[in-house]
Amino acid sequence: MVNIPRWQIVLVLVVCVVGAAFAVPNLFSRQFAESLPDWLPHKQISLGLDLQGGSHLLLEVKAGVIIEEELDSVVDELRTQLRAARLGYTGLGIEGTSVSFRVRDPADIPAVAAIVDDVVGQLSASGGLVGNILGSVGQPPAASFQVETTEDGQFRLTLTEQMIIDRKNRAIEQSLEVIRRRIDELGTREPTIQRQGDERIIVEVPGVENPEDLKGILQAEAKLTFHLVDTAATSTNRAPPGSMVLPGDQLDGAGQPINVVVKKRVVVSGDRLVDAQPTVQEGRPVVSFRFDTVGARKFGEATQANVGRQLAIVLDKKVISAPVIRDAILGGSGIITGSFSARETQELSILLRAGALPAPLNILQERTVGPGLGADSIAAGEIASIIGMVLVVVFMAIVYGMFGAVADVALVTSIILIAGALSLLQATLTLPGIAGIVLTIGMAVDANVLIFERIREEVRSGRTPISAVDAGYRRALTTIIDSNVTTLIAAVLLFQFGSGPIRGFAVTLSIGILTSMFTAIMVTRLILVLWLRRRRPQSLPI
Repeated sequence: MVNIPRWQIVLVLVVCVVGAAFAVPNLFSRQFAESLPDWLPHKQISLGLDLQGGSHLLLEVKAGVIIEEELDSVVDELRTQLRAARLGYTGLGIEGTSVSFRVRDPADIPAVAAIVDDVVGQLSASGGLVGNILGSVGQPPAASFQVETTEDGQFRLTLTEQMIIDRKNRAIEQSLEVIRRRIDELGTREPTIQRQGDERIIVEVPGVENPEDLKGILQAEAKLTFHLVDTAATSTNRAPPGSMVLPGDQLDGAGQPINVVVKKRVVVSGDRLVDAQPTVQEGRPVVSFRFDTVGARKFGEATQANVGRQLAIVLDKKVISAPVIRDAILGGSGIITGSFSARETQELSILLRAGALPAPLNILQERTVGPGLGADSIAAGEIASIIGMVLVVVFMAIVYGMFGAVADVALVTSIILIAGALSLLQATLTLPGIAGIVLTIGMAVDANVLIFERIREEVRSGRTPISAVDAGYRRALTTIIDSNVTTLIAAVLLFQFGSGPIRGFAVTLSIGILTSMFTAIMVTRLILVLWLRRRRPQSLPI
């Protein structure tokens, strides 16, 4: 016991010094801490929504739009291929979750069935499907569409129930990722973004001063596509088959947007963008963009084949620009112009870099938490922590004397290490997290109580001070580890399966268990070993 290894002494000192170094920035203002050099610890504890205020949003993902787009794609592709093959049809349209049409000549049914198989194979994730063209329903395992045909040439392509569920789940997961990237682009610290139920997402962003800007960023679909302008259209109010009417960026004399007729077929999609930055061209704010390799190739081929035609840049179903293609653009980069302000180009760049939402978002619930409420919570938490610590310190000093004072030093060290760990890991401290710290203060001395009671028993049995201390630590160690590990397992499960406040409580509880075990066993042991070496007492003051 007296011959404590040197590496243990170094480990205890290093952990305590490093923990204190990371905890110190919390004593200063955030501005001062951020002004410190990068090589110095400068991170402070990140406060949650309930402590520093911010915005809470409950969003609903309109996943049904994904199904509509899927069916629209089937209709557009069928129309294009049937016309190219000169096969007559009628009544092509959408009915619920199905696409239906009738072949004019029953003799064309086999050829139409082959086209249906090709279209479904391109647009469905699980491959193509051809229904039994003599009247039965064909649906191989994991098929995206169920295809039915009748002898008189009626075709019906219906999305399977499993595919609808998969499409909606994928839309939710993609929305979560896009929201996370958009908020990260804003530089917000420690947002909470999580799924709730089948089609809802909870977003909590601490420290947001203007929630309206946040809502605008989150709700914008930012779906960027490039389409050729339909110059053959005779009216801007009615689109021919295969085209669509979209509002433009220009206004007429009455202040209304001038419509633009564009082809439905997407030349290049914005999901091929790898970068978008605000810049200035000819004194006007614009957005520069760059495609990936595949997007650059498609963009180059499209511009090369359509020199002299207008290329419409469509953002969220609005034509923001429709420049004439003067030359082939083979470099994979370009400029988006429009009537943008500098702030709008900044926001548009953020949205394009983060990616488009797969479906629109609807705000179901909005709540703003003011910083004053958080300040009151922090003050209440500080008071509770101080009172709890004072009571524990006094109790240990009265019951165990000098040994109790050593445990009190370990308790203070544990609190410092908790603050350092929260700052280092940038874990969010919430109001339940403060409760976890208060609980840790009460539990931190449990291990020392076990050790000290064991030392008392060894002293009563006639052991020498050194032998009693050695036996007390050695024999109580297993019990201490068992009790703390079981609590730690419970805390980890709370973090894994809990959400929001529960996870905040689990974080501080887990860190508190680890730091209190370290200080109760290692720090108090080192202090008592140094005291025993120096004083060589004949009896223990315990």
